Amino acid sequence: MPVKTIDCDMLISVNNVSIIDVRSPKEFFQGHIFAAHNIPLFENEEREEVGKAYKQRGREDAIELGLKIVGSKLHEFISRTKKISPEKKIIIHCWRGGMRSESFAWLLNLAGFEVYKLHKGYKAYRNFVLQTFEKKIQIIILGGMTGSRKSEILKSIADAGEQIIDLESLANHKGSAFGQIGMHPQPTQEQFENNLSHALNKLDVTKPIWVEDESHAVGLVRIPNALFSQMREAPVVKIEVSKEERVKHLINGYASAPYGELKNALEKIQKRLGGLNTSLALDALEKKDFAAVASLSLEYYDKAYNFGLAKRSPYNIYNLALEKISDKENANKIIEYAYNNITYRKRS
Repeated sequence: MPVKTIDCDMLISVNNVSIIDVRSPKEFFQGHIFAAHNIPLFENEEREEVGKAYKQRGREDAIELGLKIVGSKLHEFISRTKKISPEKKIIIHCWRGGMRSESFAWLLNLAGFEVYKLHKGYKAYRNFVLQTFEKKIQIIILGGMTGSRKSEILKSIADAGEQIIDLESLANHKGSAFGQIGMHPQPTQEQFENNLSHALNKLDVTKPIWVEDESHAVGLVRIPNALFSQMREAPVVKIEVSKEERVKHLINGYASAPYGELKNALEKIQKRLGGLNTSLALDALEKKDFAAVASLSLEYYDKAYNFGLAKRSPYNIYNLALEKISDKENANKIIEYAYNNITYRKRS
């Protein structure tokens, strides 16, 4: 059975086909296709050796060295691929769709796999990813002060049947100086973009998509410029929750975190919080007065949020007061409010 070629846009609709990335572990870590498996033709050091041979002695010597390295691994390649895809149907790629993926595709084809090779490899996929963010989409921003339960409400909005993009989950960060506490390590910028593109491509961009209000940077990763520009122009449903309730929510979320992590987070915002408030917050933290820590921290975060909100058109901001704590009820109220007040929003 001949090896077939598949384009990047077809990855969206392909089901039950495993993707094998044959690049080195270092390349894979930097960024890879969502849900791809890494079976490297060359390990990091081996790839460097082959590259050095190519530069110093030429293509023929580099190929001979590559064959020598790979020769003893052929059975392992087949065995690992069978575990990933017992049905023996595989999409393979390397960086540009060159010798690494061609060699691996030849081997698997010989072993009876149905093999597809990604046209022009991961390089083409990255171009595809970046083009995703250029698409015009209908965004509704869920805004509100820190501690307003926006993340929890966003998930309830999804449960109600709406489309969402959860940027904080994709970034493994809650978007503040405290945002890395309790989270897994953040992805690389490249991987964040790949995962975000994958999430967007699963949605119907002709219908509204809810996104939580975020700064350009979410921890160490940045929302792609093209998408962030659309977010800044989008209508904002700004929920209004009492400071008392917001403090309670922050206590529930962070009071059990290690002392050192909370202290480091407070020190990160020291300049913005001010010397006196920082000293008071650190003293309160020492005494485990988490309500005081949260209340003092909000002095900075509320000002910062209002500063960012002031950069938006006031005609794009829709204020909605919430009195209940129920995320489900509030989500339904927000959705109904958007139906009735945002002009481009239509009932499906």
